[in-house]
Amino acid sequence: MHHYLHFATHQAQELVDITERVRAIAKQSGIDNGLLNVYAQGATAGVMIQENWDESVPLDVLSLLGKLIPSGVWLHDRQDGNGDAHLKAGLVGPSETIPIIDGKLGLSTWQGIFFCEFDGPRSNRTVVCTLLPAG
Repeated sequence: MHHYLHFATHQAQELVDITERVRAIAKQSGIDNGLLNVYAQGATAGVMIQENWDESVPLDVLSLLGKLIPSGVWLHDRQDGNGDAHLKAGLVGPSETIPIIDGKLGLSTWQGIFFCEFDGPRSNRTVVCTLLPAG
């Protein structure tokens, strides 16, 4: 079972909290126990589970990635100027898998699911949510 999230991003680099949208998909699925995979389509985006209570945490994530992978110094920048976006997406990874336990996402109190935009803003980003019931 697949569900798609479509949305725009508004900054060159940002973490977009998609937790509630993913939680709604899990609830609507009717699955009591299983797995939900969240996958970012696109070579310059990723998905991360991180604290979503304090908005400084996503900003700190972007700051760290900017220090580890600065812009403008990569061979790929000669093509289209987004070498850092590709490297950040590769480091973060395109997906996360979350257990569904008793019909709810198995996230802890402070965990959230973030779409990581590294090459924005974009008018249309897509996240694929794949649900697998325990069997």
